[in-house]
Amino acid sequence: MAEPFIRTFTAGPEHIDQLGHVNNAVWVQWMEEISVAHWEAVAPPAHQAAYVWVVTRHEIDYRGNIREGEGVTARTWIPDPPKGATFDRCVEFRSDAGRPLVRSRTTWAVIDLASGRPIRIPSEVAAPFWNGADS
Repeated sequence: MAEPFIRTFTAGPEHIDQLGHVNNAVWVQWMEEISVAHWEAVAPPAHQAAYVWVVTRHEIDYRGNIREGEGVTARTWIPDPPKGATFDRCVEFRSDAGRPLVRSRTTWAVIDLASGRPIRIPSEVAAPFWNGADS
């Protein structure tokens, strides 16, 4: 597994629901945002031009929340080697005090932009995210 990718988020008024905390849909948006940012930060431009990722499954545990103005630190990593066209990505959000708030495991599939179809993840695409990945 390569090093986790880290990003911070701060809850703005647009993220808050009627209960006064970050809406569950916002957590999912933040999961996608950190995942895409990780891809853009690590993948070479040629890979970014050739492939796009789509979510096929989310598994999310909500254990806490934050209110407007509060922040979280998110980290994401690929825990296991790819399986065909997919790999799982974990994301964990922690409060400024370090308390785990939201954890997810999301399955992503790679789409070849030229054909518009899923493909087996090439080893050179997986390598920056998973050291020693099998493809």
